[in-house]
Amino acid sequence: MGEKFPASALRVRRVYEAPEPADGARVLVDRLWPRGLSKADAQLSEWCKDVAPSPELRRWFHHEGPRFAEFAERYREELAREAARPALEGLRERAARGPLTLLTATKDVSVSHVNVLIEVLREGD
Repeated sequence: MGEKFPASALRVRRVYEAPEPADGARVLVDRLWPRGLSKADAQLSEWCKDVAPSPELRRWFHHEGPRFAEFAERYREELAREAARPALEGLRERAARGPLTLLTATKDVSVSHVNVLIEVLREGD
């Protein structure tokens, strides 16, 4: 299991928001690069595509609020696969070392994969 970290170590922000000193490590957790954003402006520590929802799941969900509960369940199943384990552990290790901000281009962060990802990171193995 990964190291323990305080709940406050994890933040969620839109990648289009200006970086802040409190962000700590800034990790993009989307599979696609955000439109209209340069890599320099993003100021990322890492781009972690391996924890993003699969293209098929992302297209099915299409950020339709009523589908969020089922989306979250399917996404948790994807994150439980062996392929996601190294990326999840890497994120847990970053959070254990200091603040970690997970970034997404999603317009409505409240119905976003990032919230599910944070729950999974906090739960550990």
